[in-house]
Amino acid sequence: MKSSSFQPGDRVVLPPYGIGVVCGTCQRPVAGESHAYYQIEFPNTASRAFVPVAAPEGAGMRAALTTADMPHLLKRLQVGQELNLPRQWAARHRRVTEILVGADPYELATLTCELRRWNIERGLPDLDRQAFRRAIRLLEQEVRGLEDQCAQDVQKLLGHAWDETPN
Repeated sequence: MKSSSFQPGDRVVLPPYGIGVVCGTCQRPVAGESHAYYQIEFPNTASRAFVPVAAPEGAGMRAALTTADMPHLLKRLQVGQELNLPRQWAARHRRVTEILVGADPYELATLTCELRRWNIERGLPDLDRQAFRRAIRLLEQEVRGLEDQCAQDVQKLLGHAWDETPN
């Protein structure tokens, strides 16, 4: 993943909004002072966000995955590191929500693998199924538009994971 200096046209992730594109920078007044902001637009929506140039990581903004990141993501999805999720629903829900909101693609991949394993073993309760679907969607968003073979393999694996049924 790239550094925190963004240029127009860069794909970025801004939790909880998802994938956006840097359209440029602008000056906006805050408390009587002018500050520079990245202007982020989100494809297929009229949504727009402004993120401080001085501290984009403070808003959670990061560079979207690139084709160079795909082998590591694919490996994470295939190997399926175990995630020790609490069995008690409330604690599990808190942990899963933290991962989804944080939108770290490698944590999302680990969560996807764990929920996939649970789904195959015994099926998922409704809220866990919703979290599973959301993790897959967030990963699909980030991989969409990348054209290399590894990205296509990631997309196929994610599609297959959702279509599996419990034993």
